[in-house]
Amino acid sequence: MRRLVAATGLGLVLTAGGAAAAPRVASLDPCSDQYVLALSPRPAVAGLSFRARDGDSYLKDQAKGLPMRRASLESVLAERPQLVMRTWGGDAGLVRRLQAHGVRVLTLDEARDFDGVRANVRRAAEAVGDPARGEALIAAMDAKLKTAAARPSFKRTAYLTPGGATAGPGVFVDALLAAAGLRNAETRPGYRVLSLERLALEPPQALVLGFFDAFSLDRSWWSPARSAVIRTAVRQRVMASLPGAVLSCPAWFAADGVLTLSTAART
Repeated sequence: MRRLVAATGLGLVLTAGGAAAAPRVASLDPCSDQYVLALSPRPAVAGLSFRARDGDSYLKDQAKGLPMRRASLESVLAERPQLVMRTWGGDAGLVRRLQAHGVRVLTLDEARDFDGVRANVRRAAEAVGDPARGEALIAAMDAKLKTAAARPSFKRTAYLTPGGATAGPGVFVDALLAAAGLRNAETRPGYRVLSLERLALEPPQALVLGFFDAFSLDRSWWSPARSAVIRTAVRQRVMASLPGAVLSCPAWFAADGVLTLSTAART
């Protein structure tokens, strides 16, 4: 273990000329995986979470061939990272122990809107030593958002997951709907169970599905989403279905979903 700990201070990724280029970086959860894969040079990726290649990982193809590790002290230190990136992965104790061994830990914020995404991208890009790459990601995201905002429809739209959940003000899905020029039918803050009574009496103009590529209405017998009211709404009012890879992390690629929704709303 002493040798392992000592090694954490070694091994910057080098350019052909030998100059230091980027810190070795490890990720502790699926969301920070995306930031590491997008912003850090591949040779500098010391480790990813075990969900980096799952279906709801936006950059799952880029994760192929890279090491995946548990969020434990021994597992992380074994890869000799100089930087560990996380959103919710690991706990405060692990963070303190990694810092005690000289490893820098960057905890990204839970973005609730696209300003939060921009801030996270800039912090992550600065940490891996490539601010320009971060700005390029933001520019591409902003171009999609600008296109989506050009012709808002203001359709009253409800969001629905296979478990019957919806999202109101204060969470990223609400910001995604707003960026697409839609009005969120859910006015209660945070994540909620979709109100069947309101859905029946005040049906939205459109319904946006999320995560239906990975789950279905039949997954749980007791799910509210199995109700006849919701099944009817799904048949009659679905405007678009966004994949888990676009929704699982509040990041720059959510702009793909915004563009999908704004296009669907105008057709």
